[in-house]
Amino acid sequence: MVSPAPIADTSLAFPAPGYGRVPPGWIVTAVTWLEMRAPPAATTRPTPSGVTLEPIGASDLARYRRLFAAVGEPWLWFGRTAMSDEDLAAILGDPAVWCRAVVRKGRDLGFVELDGRTAGEVELAYFGLVPDAVGSGLGRWLMDRALAEAWAGAPDKVTVHTCHFDHPGALAFYRRSGFTPVASGIELTPDPRLSGALPRDCAPHVPLIEP
Repeated sequence: MVSPAPIADTSLAFPAPGYGRVPPGWIVTAVTWLEMRAPPAATTRPTPSGVTLEPIGASDLARYRRLFAAVGEPWLWFGRTAMSDEDLAAILGDPAVWCRAVVRKGRDLGFVELDGRTAGEVELAYFGLVPDAVGSGLGRWLMDRALAEAWAGAPDKVTVHTCHFDHPGALAFYRRSGFTPVASGIELTPDPRLSGALPRDCAPHVPLIEP
C-alpha cells in the first residue's frame, strides 16, 4: 500500500475529461480508499503451523525497514523509505500504533501495522507478505488477526487504501475482508527509484521514465 495524502486533502478540479501527461521522472498512482463501519463476523481460522506474531516497536527500526523493503519494494512502496529514524520511531513507539511481524521458524514473512492515532478511527496502514508467502493462505489469517485487533477498541470505522501499483488481487482481497470502496483519487510524486530511495529495478510493472 503506497501511502497517499489523507482523503480530505486530495480533492482536485478537473476541467474536462481527457488525457494529460506528467513530467518525465514522475509517477501517477490511482488510489482507492476503503472503509469498514462494523466488525466482520468472527472466524475460527486456525493459526498456521509454526507461525507467530512478534511486536515491532521503536527499538526495532532496522528490522522494520528490512520488512518494509522485502514486502513493499515489488509494489513500489515508498512511504517510509525516506523517513528519518526519529520520525519512524515516534510512530512505532506510539501506544496507538500496533505493529506485528509474521514469523515462521525464525524468518520474517510479512507484517501488519494498525494506526489508531486518529480519534474514532483505525487505519490499516500497512499490510503485506514477502513475495514467496503470497498465496499461501497466510494473508487471510493475518487479516483476521488484524481486524480483531482493530475493532477491539470499538472505533467508529476501520480504513485502508490501496493503489493500482499494489498486488493485482489487493483490492478484491480487501473487499472480501469486508471493506467497502468509498472514494478514488490520484497521487502525483517523483519516482522514488530515481532518487535512490528504492532500487531502480524494483516494481518492473511500473515504467521508469527518465527525466
